[in-house]
Amino acid sequence: MGSRRLLVVLASTLAAMPTAACGTGSPSDPDNARCNDPRPTFGAPVVLPTHTQVGVYFTCEGAVQAGTVYVPNGPGLHAAAVWVHGDGPMRRIGYGDDNVVAGLVRAGVAVLSYDKRGVGESRGVCCPGDSGHFNLLAADAIGAVNALRSMPGIDPRHVGLLGASQAGWVVPLAAARSSSIAFTVLVDAPTVTQDEEKLYSLLTGEEGEAGGVLSKQAIAYRLKQAGASGYDPRPSLDRMNNPGLWLYGGADRSIPADRSIAILKALKQQGKDFTVAVLPGAGHGLLNVPPSDPRALPMVVDWITSHVHATAG
Repeated sequence: MGSRRLLVVLASTLAAMPTAACGTGSPSDPDNARCNDPRPTFGAPVVLPTHTQVGVYFTCEGAVQAGTVYVPNGPGLHAAAVWVHGDGPMRRIGYGDDNVVAGLVRAGVAVLSYDKRGVGESRGVCCPGDSGHFNLLAADAIGAVNALRSMPGIDPRHVGLLGASQAGWVVPLAAARSSSIAFTVLVDAPTVTQDEEKLYSLLTGEEGEAGGVLSKQAIAYRLKQAGASGYDPRPSLDRMNNPGLWLYGGADRSIPADRSIAILKALKQQGKDFTVAVLPGAGHGLLNVPPSDPRALPMVVDWITSHVHATAG
C-alpha cells in the first residue's frame, strides 16, 4: 500500500471512531459521581489453603458493583490493591497460580477485583462505550478503595489502585479526586490523549493495515502532525499526589510508550513521586496470562511491597 493511500485509510478509519465525551460532566457520566451510599456489604469469609475469599458489594451512582476480596491467610492488617480493568466487558479476576492476584496475595497483599460496571453481577451501563464513562469508572474505583478500607483485616492506610491499559485514563482520574488512594500501579497505560492512542494503534498495525509499512520515526512524525485530541488525562496526572509505578513494554504496539514515558518524566521533574520502568522488547499485555514479559509481575509485586514497608509505622 502506498504511503498516501495508507494515510487516507488511517485518516478515514480514525475519523469513523467515536470520540468519548469523557470528563465533560454529561448526564450519563457525571463529574461528581458518588459511591458507598448505602455502605458496602461483605459476604461470609471462605477460608482456603492459599487465601481467604470474601464477596463484596458496593454502590456507585445507584448501581451495585460486585467483586471478591482475596486476603492472605494469617493475622494482622494487610495492605491491599484494587484491580482496575482495561477496555471492554471485563469480569473480576479469579485466584490463579500465575496471575497478579495470586502473586500479590502470596506477598501478603490483599486484592479486590470486581466485575466492571454493567458486566457480570455489577449493575449499570458499561460496554460497548465504556470509554465514554471514565467518570463513572473512576468513581467505581474510588468506591472499591473505600469499601476495602472499611473491611476488617485491611490496613486503611495502605490501599491503592492497580490497573492496565485503559486504566491509564481511569486511575489518574480517581487518584486526583480521592486522598484515600495510597499508591497507584499502572501497566501498559497511556498518558497520551485517547485519539493519539487510537492513531498509534492504527499506524503500528495493531488495529489497522499499516503494520510493517511505517518506521518508528515515521510514526512519531505522524503523531506529532495529528496533534492531541480526545480525552486528555494530563489534568488528572497534574493533580496526582500519591506515589506510583508506571511499567511499559518497549515494543508495545497498542499504546505509544515513548510518548507516554516522556510525559511522565516531565511530571517527575516537577516533583511527582513516579517510578517509570521499561522492559525492552516486551509488547502489550505485561500482566496477561501468559504475560508478554515474565519479569513484569515480580516488578509490580516488589514495588508494592517495598512501598508499603517504606511507609509503614
